Amino acid sequence: MAALRVLLSCVRGPLRPPVRCPAWRPFASDTPFCLLAPGANFEYIIAEKRGKNNTVGLIQLNRPKALNALCDGLIDELNQALKTFEEDPAVGAIVLTGGDKAFAAGADIKEMQNLSFQDCYSSKFLKHWDHLTQVKKPVIAAVNGYAFGGGCELAMMCDIIYAGEKAQFAQPEILIGTIPGAGGTQRLTRAVGKSLAMEMVLTGDRISAQDAKQAGLVSKICPVETLVEEAIQCAEKIASNSKIVVAMAKESVNAAFEMTLTEGSKLEKKLFYSTFATDDRKEGMTAFVEKRKANFKDQ
Repeated sequence: MAALRVLLSCVRGPLRPPVRCPAWRPFASDTPFCLLAPGANFEYIIAEKRGKNNTVGLIQLNRPKALNALCDGLIDELNQALKTFEEDPAVGAIVLTGGDKAFAAGADIKEMQNLSFQDCYSSKFLKHWDHLTQVKKPVIAAVNGYAFGGGCELAMMCDIIYAGEKAQFAQPEILIGTIPGAGGTQRLTRAVGKSLAMEMVLTGDRISAQDAKQAGLVSKICPVETLVEEAIQCAEKIASNSKIVVAMAKESVNAAFEMTLTEGSKLEKKLFYSTFATDDRKEGMTAFVEKRKANFKDQ
Protein backbone atom coordinates (compact mmCIF):
# COMPACT_ATOMS: atom_id res chain seq x y z
CA MET A 1 0.00 0.00 0.00
CA ALA A 2 2.82 2.35 0.85
CA ALA A 3 4.36 1.67 -2.53
CA LEU A 4 1.12 2.73 -4.21
CA ARG A 5 1.16 6.04 -2.33
CA VAL A 6 4.74 6.67 -3.38
CA LEU A 7 3.84 5.92 -6.99
CA LEU A 8 0.83 8.24 -6.86
CA SER A 9 2.99 11.02 -5.44
CA CYS A 10 5.35 10.57 -8.39
CA VAL A 11 2.50 11.02 -10.82
CA ARG A 12 1.55 14.29 -9.11
CA GLY A 13 4.93 15.75 -10.03
CA PRO A 14 5.44 18.46 -12.65
CA LEU A 15 4.90 17.62 -16.27
CA ARG A 16 7.92 16.68 -18.33
CA PRO A 17 9.40 19.66 -20.20
CA PRO A 18 8.42 19.52 -23.88
CA VAL A 19 10.79 17.36 -25.86
CA ARG A 20 10.32 17.07 -29.60
CA CYS A 21 11.16 13.89 -31.50
CA PRO A 22 12.62 12.03 -28.50
CA ALA A 23 15.41 9.55 -29.04
CA TRP A 24 14.01 6.13 -29.81
CA ARG A 25 15.46 2.93 -28.50
CA PRO A 26 14.27 0.27 -30.97
CA PHE A 27 12.77 -2.90 -29.62
CA ALA A 28 14.90 -5.96 -30.28
CA SER A 29 13.68 -7.26 -33.59
CA ASP A 30 14.82 -8.63 -36.93
CA THR A 31 11.74 -7.22 -38.65
CA PRO A 32 11.84 -3.87 -40.44
CA PHE A 33 9.88 -0.86 -39.31
CA CYS A 34 8.98 2.54 -40.67
CA LEU A 35 7.86 5.76 -39.04
CA LEU A 36 4.18 6.62 -38.96
CA ALA A 37 4.94 9.67 -41.07
CA PRO A 38 8.17 11.37 -42.09
CA GLY A 39 9.00 14.04 -39.52
CA ALA A 40 6.21 13.04 -37.16
CA ASN A 41 6.41 15.50 -34.29
CA PHE A 42 4.83 13.71 -31.33
CA GLU A 43 5.78 14.81 -27.84
CA TYR A 44 4.32 12.07 -25.69
CA ILE A 45 4.19 8.99 -27.94
CA ILE A 46 6.18 7.20 -30.62
CA ALA A 47 4.26 5.67 -33.53
CA GLU A 48 5.63 3.32 -36.17
CA LYS A 49 4.58 0.63 -38.61
CA ARG A 50 6.12 -2.73 -37.80
CA GLY A 51 6.15 -6.31 -39.02
CA LYS A 52 7.64 -7.95 -42.10
CA ASN A 53 5.19 -6.19 -44.38
CA ASN A 54 4.50 -3.14 -42.19
CA THR A 55 1.01 -4.44 -41.41
CA VAL A 56 1.15 -3.59 -37.69
CA GLY A 57 0.78 -0.15 -36.17
CA LEU A 58 2.92 0.22 -33.03
CA ILE A 59 2.22 3.02 -30.54
CA GLN A 60 4.50 3.52 -27.53
CA LEU A 61 3.51 5.84 -24.70
CA ASN A 62 6.59 7.95 -24.03
CA ARG A 63 6.51 10.01 -20.82
CA PRO A 64 9.02 7.94 -18.83
CA LYS A 65 9.75 10.62 -16.20
CA ALA A 66 6.04 10.72 -15.33
CA LEU A 67 5.62 6.94 -15.57
CA ASN A 68 3.57 7.53 -18.74
CA ALA A 69 0.88 9.44 -16.82
CA LEU A 70 -1.99 10.03 -19.23
CA CYS A 71 -2.19 13.78 -19.72
CA ASP A 72 -4.54 15.42 -22.23
CA GLY A 73 -1.70 15.93 -24.71
CA LEU A 74 -0.79 12.24 -24.65
CA ILE A 75 -4.38 11.13 -25.22
CA ASP A 76 -4.75 13.61 -28.09
CA GLU A 77 -1.60 12.24 -29.74
CA LEU A 78 -2.73 8.66 -29.12
CA ASN A 79 -6.05 9.39 -30.81
CA GLN A 80 -4.24 10.98 -33.76
CA ALA A 81 -2.02 7.91 -34.21
CA LEU A 82 -4.99 5.56 -33.87
CA LYS A 83 -6.90 7.50 -36.52
CA THR A 84 -3.94 7.36 -38.90
CA PHE A 85 -3.52 3.60 -38.47
CA GLU A 86 -7.28 3.08 -38.74
CA GLU A 87 -7.27 4.83 -42.13
CA ASP A 88 -4.13 3.05 -43.40
CA PRO A 89 -5.26 0.14 -45.62
CA ALA A 90 -1.92 -1.64 -45.10
CA VAL A 91 -2.36 -1.85 -41.31
CA GLY A 92 -4.41 -4.78 -40.06
CA ALA A 93 -3.88 -4.53 -36.30
CA ILE A 94 -2.39 -2.16 -33.71
CA VAL A 95 -0.14 -2.74 -30.68
CA LEU A 96 -0.19 -0.25 -27.79
CA THR A 97 2.64 -0.37 -25.26
CA GLY A 98 4.55 1.73 -22.75
CA GLY A 99 7.96 1.31 -21.13
CA ASP A 100 9.60 -1.47 -19.14
CA LYS A 101 8.77 0.24 -15.82
CA ALA A 102 5.28 1.47 -16.59
CA PHE A 103 2.65 0.92 -19.24
CA ALA A 104 0.88 3.91 -17.69
CA ALA A 105 0.70 4.77 -14.00
CA GLY A 106 -2.69 6.45 -14.37
CA ALA A 107 -4.28 9.71 -15.42
CA ASP A 108 -2.26 12.85 -14.76
CA ILE A 109 -3.24 13.85 -11.20
CA LYS A 110 -1.76 17.33 -11.65
CA GLU A 111 -4.26 18.06 -14.44
CA MET A 112 -7.21 16.86 -12.33
CA GLN A 113 -6.28 18.29 -8.94
CA ASN A 114 -8.13 21.59 -9.17
CA LEU A 115 -11.09 20.58 -11.34
CA SER A 116 -14.60 21.18 -10.04
CA PHE A 117 -17.74 19.16 -10.70
CA GLN A 118 -18.85 21.85 -13.12
CA ASP A 119 -15.52 21.64 -14.98
CA CYS A 120 -15.82 17.86 -15.36
CA TYR A 121 -19.49 17.86 -16.32
CA SER A 122 -19.37 20.77 -18.76
CA SER A 123 -16.25 19.59 -20.58
CA LYS A 124 -17.24 15.88 -20.52
CA PHE A 125 -13.88 15.20 -18.89
CA LEU A 126 -12.18 11.99 -20.14
CA LYS A 127 -14.68 11.70 -23.01
CA HIS A 128 -11.85 11.79 -25.57
CA TRP A 129 -10.43 8.61 -24.04
CA ASP A 130 -13.30 6.68 -25.65
CA HIS A 131 -11.81 6.94 -29.15
CA LEU A 132 -9.79 3.78 -28.53
CA THR A 133 -12.99 1.79 -28.04
CA GLN A 134 -14.31 2.96 -31.43
CA VAL A 135 -11.35 1.72 -33.49
CA LYS A 136 -12.52 -1.09 -35.79
CA LYS A 137 -9.10 -2.70 -36.15
CA PRO A 138 -7.99 -4.98 -33.30
CA VAL A 139 -5.77 -3.34 -30.67
CA ILE A 140 -3.39 -5.37 -28.50
CA ALA A 141 -2.10 -3.90 -25.24
CA ALA A 142 1.47 -5.00 -24.42
CA VAL A 143 1.77 -4.20 -20.72
CA ASN A 144 5.07 -4.08 -18.87
CA GLY A 145 5.34 -2.67 -15.35
CA TYR A 146 2.59 -0.56 -13.81
CA ALA A 147 -0.89 -0.41 -15.35
CA PHE A 148 -2.60 1.58 -12.63
CA GLY A 149 -5.79 3.64 -12.67
CA GLY A 150 -6.21 5.13 -16.13
CA GLY A 151 -3.40 2.89 -17.35
CA CYS A 152 -5.37 -0.21 -16.39
CA GLU A 153 -8.49 1.31 -17.95
CA LEU A 154 -6.59 2.08 -21.16
CA ALA A 155 -5.34 -1.52 -21.37
CA MET A 156 -8.87 -2.83 -20.82
CA MET A 157 -10.15 -0.69 -23.72
CA CYS A 158 -7.91 -2.77 -25.98
CA ASP A 159 -9.11 -6.05 -27.45
CA ILE A 160 -6.31 -8.30 -26.19
CA ILE A 161 -3.90 -7.82 -23.28
CA TYR A 162 -0.43 -9.37 -23.27
CA ALA A 163 1.49 -8.82 -20.04
CA GLY A 164 5.15 -8.92 -19.14
CA GLU A 165 6.09 -11.19 -16.25
CA LYS A 166 6.49 -8.21 -13.88
CA ALA A 167 3.36 -6.31 -14.93
CA GLN A 168 0.97 -5.14 -12.21
CA PHE A 169 -2.63 -3.97 -12.53
CA ALA A 170 -4.59 -1.77 -10.13
CA GLN A 171 -7.44 0.72 -9.79
CA PRO A 172 -6.07 2.82 -6.91
CA GLU A 173 -8.36 5.85 -7.33
CA ILE A 174 -9.98 5.20 -3.93
CA LEU A 175 -6.66 6.11 -2.29
CA ILE A 176 -6.88 9.67 -3.60
CA GLY A 177 -10.55 10.18 -2.83
CA THR A 178 -12.22 9.30 -6.12
CA ILE A 179 -13.28 6.32 -8.24
CA PRO A 180 -12.36 5.06 -11.72
CA GLY A 181 -13.84 7.32 -14.40
CA ALA A 182 -12.80 5.78 -17.73
CA GLY A 183 -14.58 2.45 -17.51
CA GLY A 184 -12.61 0.83 -14.70
CA THR A 185 -15.56 -0.30 -12.60
CA GLN A 186 -17.36 -1.61 -15.68
CA ARG A 187 -14.69 -3.34 -17.77
CA LEU A 188 -12.81 -4.76 -14.79
CA THR A 189 -16.00 -6.32 -13.41
CA ARG A 190 -16.80 -7.87 -16.78
CA ALA A 191 -13.24 -9.20 -17.09
CA VAL A 192 -12.55 -10.63 -13.62
CA GLY A 193 -15.96 -10.85 -11.93
CA LYS A 194 -17.63 -8.83 -9.20
CA SER A 195 -15.72 -10.05 -6.16
CA LEU A 196 -12.17 -9.38 -7.37
CA ALA A 197 -13.18 -6.15 -9.12
CA MET A 198 -14.87 -4.89 -5.97
CA GLU A 199 -11.81 -5.75 -3.87
CA MET A 200 -9.46 -3.98 -6.26
CA VAL A 201 -11.64 -0.87 -6.57
CA LEU A 202 -12.39 -0.55 -2.84
CA THR A 203 -8.86 -1.22 -1.57
CA GLY A 204 -6.69 0.06 -4.40
CA ASP A 205 -4.61 -3.11 -4.15
CA ARG A 206 -2.67 -4.28 -7.18
CA ILE A 207 -2.61 -7.73 -8.76
CA SER A 208 0.29 -9.43 -10.53
CA ALA A 209 0.38 -10.47 -14.16
CA GLN A 210 -0.04 -14.07 -13.04
CA ASP A 211 -3.14 -13.26 -10.99
CA ALA A 212 -4.48 -11.13 -13.85
CA LYS A 213 -4.15 -14.05 -16.26
CA GLN A 214 -5.78 -16.47 -13.85
CA ALA A 215 -8.68 -14.02 -13.42
CA GLY A 216 -9.14 -13.61 -17.17
CA LEU A 217 -7.88 -10.03 -17.52
CA VAL A 218 -4.76 -11.06 -19.47
CA SER A 219 -4.56 -13.60 -22.29
CA LYS A 220 -0.79 -14.25 -22.28
CA ILE A 221 2.26 -13.63 -20.09
CA CYS A 222 5.62 -13.06 -21.81
CA PRO A 223 9.19 -12.33 -20.71
CA VAL A 224 9.69 -8.57 -20.36
CA GLU A 225 12.26 -8.41 -23.13
CA THR A 226 10.11 -10.25 -25.70
CA LEU A 227 6.66 -8.90 -24.78
CA VAL A 228 6.33 -6.30 -27.53
CA GLU A 229 7.65 -8.59 -30.25
CA GLU A 230 5.23 -11.34 -29.24
CA ALA A 231 2.37 -8.84 -29.35
CA ILE A 232 3.52 -7.73 -32.81
CA GLN A 233 3.60 -11.37 -33.95
CA CYS A 234 0.01 -11.81 -32.77
CA ALA A 235 -0.96 -8.58 -34.56
CA GLU A 236 0.74 -9.81 -37.75
CA LYS A 237 -1.24 -13.06 -37.57
CA ILE A 238 -4.47 -11.07 -37.22
CA ALA A 239 -3.45 -8.72 -40.03
CA SER A 240 -2.93 -11.66 -42.39
CA ASN A 241 -6.68 -12.36 -42.31
CA SER A 242 -9.40 -10.44 -44.14
CA LYS A 243 -9.65 -6.99 -42.54
CA ILE A 244 -13.37 -6.70 -43.19
CA VAL A 245 -14.07 -10.11 -41.66
CA VAL A 246 -11.78 -9.38 -38.70
CA ALA A 247 -13.81 -6.20 -38.06
CA MET A 248 -17.02 -8.25 -38.10
CA ALA A 249 -15.57 -10.77 -35.68
CA LYS A 250 -14.44 -8.00 -33.32
CA GLU A 251 -17.89 -6.39 -33.43
CA SER A 252 -19.55 -9.70 -32.61
CA VAL A 253 -17.29 -10.48 -29.64
CA ASN A 254 -17.69 -6.97 -28.22
CA ALA A 255 -21.47 -7.28 -28.51
CA ALA A 256 -21.34 -10.11 -25.98
CA PHE A 257 -20.71 -7.51 -23.26
CA GLU A 258 -23.74 -5.43 -24.22
CA MET A 259 -26.44 -7.94 -25.21
CA THR A 260 -28.30 -10.93 -23.86
CA LEU A 261 -27.30 -14.33 -25.22
CA THR A 262 -30.34 -14.35 -27.50
CA GLU A 263 -29.67 -10.86 -28.86
CA GLY A 264 -25.97 -11.55 -29.28
CA SER A 265 -26.62 -14.80 -31.11
CA LYS A 266 -28.95 -13.01 -33.53
CA LEU A 267 -26.28 -10.38 -34.24
CA GLU A 268 -23.67 -13.10 -34.70
CA LYS A 269 -25.89 -14.86 -37.27
CA LYS A 270 -26.42 -11.61 -39.20
CA LEU A 271 -22.68 -10.90 -39.26
CA PHE A 272 -21.96 -14.52 -40.23
CA TYR A 273 -24.41 -14.24 -43.11
CA SER A 274 -22.79 -10.93 -44.07
CA THR A 275 -19.44 -12.63 -44.64
CA PHE A 276 -21.07 -14.47 -47.54
CA ALA A 277 -21.38 -11.14 -49.35
CA THR A 278 -17.59 -10.74 -49.35
CA ASP A 279 -15.06 -11.96 -51.87
CA ASP A 280 -12.78 -12.91 -48.99
CA ARG A 281 -15.25 -15.49 -47.63
CA LYS A 282 -15.40 -17.16 -51.04
CA GLU A 283 -11.60 -17.04 -51.38
CA GLY A 284 -11.07 -18.44 -47.90
CA MET A 285 -13.34 -21.43 -48.39
CA THR A 286 -12.07 -22.07 -51.91
CA ALA A 287 -8.47 -22.01 -50.67
CA PHE A 288 -9.37 -24.46 -47.90
CA VAL A 289 -10.95 -26.88 -50.38
CA GLU A 290 -7.99 -26.52 -52.76
CA LYS A 291 -5.53 -26.99 -49.88
CA ARG A 292 -3.70 -23.70 -50.44
CA LYS A 293 -3.16 -20.48 -48.54
CA ALA A 294 -5.92 -17.92 -48.92
CA ASN A 295 -5.12 -14.66 -50.70
CA PHE A 296 -7.43 -12.15 -49.07
CA LYS A 297 -8.10 -8.81 -50.79
CA ASP A 298 -10.12 -7.19 -47.97
CA GLN A 299 -13.21 -7.13 -50.16
